[in-house]
Amino acid sequence: MRNWVSFAEIKSRVGLAQVLRSYQVDWLRRSGLGQYRGRCPIHRGQGREAFHVNLERGLFHCFACGAGGNVLDLVAAMEGCSIREAALRLQGSPAAAGMAAGTACGAGRKLVTKKREGNPPLGFSLEVDRRHPYLARRGIDGATAGHFGVGYFSGRGLMRGRIAIPIHDDQGRLVAYCGRTVEAGDPRYRFPAGFQKTRVLFNYHRARGAAGDQVIVVEGFFDCMRVHQAGFAGVVALMGARLSASQQKLLTGRFSKILLLLDGDATGRTASAQIAGDLASASDVTALLLPPGVQPDQMAADQIRRVLGEKERSQGIGTN
Repeated sequence: MRNWVSFAEIKSRVGLAQVLRSYQVDWLRRSGLGQYRGRCPIHRGQGREAFHVNLERGLFHCFACGAGGNVLDLVAAMEGCSIREAALRLQGSPAAAGMAAGTACGAGRKLVTKKREGNPPLGFSLEVDRRHPYLARRGIDGATAGHFGVGYFSGRGLMRGRIAIPIHDDQGRLVAYCGRTVEAGDPRYRFPAGFQKTRVLFNYHRARGAAGDQVIVVEGFFDCMRVHQAGFAGVVALMGARLSASQQKLLTGRFSKILLLLDGDATGRTASAQIAGDLASASDVTALLLPPGVQPDQMAADQIRRVLGEKERSQGIGTN
């Protein structure tokens, strides 16, 4: 029997403002009472004023791509799914537990660009293809893709045509997706507007639950996945080569021993020295220097295990 869903109930409980915030659309500007306009989050076009939202009526319209309608139409357009599928997603999402559409106007002020205090949880999740050939080319097996929830997204929106990588906060709440292009082109990695990656560590919510008080720190998503695949569950990624104050607090608040396994290029080595110095007063830090030009996601599993060493594993790095 198909799941029952009431379109009318969903539209009465979930406002456009909520859903737009769930998609991290915070760049719209006020153009009138309960009305906003800006760049379209559906087709990401060049029209800076093409996307119009009327929160009082619960309607939107993009004058560039032609998309328009109510909250269900917005989710369907963003996800590339049917109206029924959009309703089912909203019915089971955190967004559905909130305010009625009638209160959306006041909340709509948060659609205007301003500095955030953190990354709000998303009210949706993407359906992805975890068997896409790109993952195999990067050495990611099916079990690892499933564990991290990564896969190719063919729907509409910011992640379209990319490998969508879910990012969670320290409490395990889904706060963003990063899209990795599968072909040559820029940007290689695409983050949603307004996402503050300096406030999170990729895979931290899993690593904090791993046995032991040690953690491995790498730069990128695929570095993290390959180290995990080699048998080390206690691994996190900076999503870059810098350690922010928030990330430092997350590391030192949970782990007393930290292994830095950054890329073997000049940037990685400079970052290793800088981060080791920043962490030295609060943790036992070891920087493992890779050969020039080598990075963890290019290494075979046995090479990763050899670099990290059986001695380090026995001292408490969480393993699968």
